[in-house]
Amino acid sequence: MTSRSTSAPVLFLLLLLAAIAGGVVAQLLPIGQAGADRAQLPVKGVATDPLTLSPLVQATSPAVVNIAVTQPSPAQQNPLLQDPFFRQYMGIPDAALQPAISAGSGVIVDAARGLVVTNFHVVRNATAVEVGLKDGRKLTAEPVGFAPNLDLAVLRIRARDLPALTLGDSSKLAVGDYVLAIGNPFGLGQTVTAGIVSATDRGLSEGDPRRFVQTDAPINPGNSGGALVNTKGQVIGINSALISPNQGNVGIGFAIPSNVVREIVEQAARGE
Repeated sequence: MTSRSTSAPVLFLLLLLAAIAGGVVAQLLPIGQAGADRAQLPVKGVATDPLTLSPLVQATSPAVVNIAVTQPSPAQQNPLLQDPFFRQYMGIPDAALQPAISAGSGVIVDAARGLVVTNFHVVRNATAVEVGLKDGRKLTAEPVGFAPNLDLAVLRIRARDLPALTLGDSSKLAVGDYVLAIGNPFGLGQTVTAGIVSATDRGLSEGDPRRFVQTDAPINPGNSGGALVNTKGQVIGINSALISPNQGNVGIGFAIPSNVVREIVEQAARGE
């Protein structure tokens, strides 16, 4: 009777030690040998869900606008072409005197004041400017500030419930940071492309005092004035130029740094 009661605790203790030893051995074995359940554990720090930028696009794209600009046609600037007999003699149709319509992009950066930033070359010589929002609204815009040397212009629209984006700190950008370029290339409507910061503090040519953010996010004609956005949803540049032998994207685009843009916006706001 005593022998049986003594052996039971000893047997329990031996089983406990065996279980502990087995656990230690399992920890030392490679993952594939530790059992199928262990092999399915996710690796710490590695995303298991598909990567998507959709939430960032949904949060930022409403503040990026299309800009339609009415400009005098080149023929309208020629005094000889004002004469209908001369136009008939030269075979130039009357339609050549019609105003030209061009398109670009812009970004609302101040909802309360209705301030929109775009490139100066988008609105140069404009007789009328219309801003189209993603929600379908079309608003007449008036200029409140120009910086031709920086290729920046500030417009004002008047409406309620405007979306807007914050100007980030472009001095904190680093090569390799992810960015989105949002704009209206080729007049297709709002388009989003993605890439990285390829360089900072980059000049377009030797002796050019201006400095740009270079990106490989595809930028095409019509993207001018659109937003270069970081992963925090801040504007860190205004898309301005591209280098291409055929006016198409080759992965070398340039944006005006947001810190430069902020100065021009503040000057325009003070001058209202």
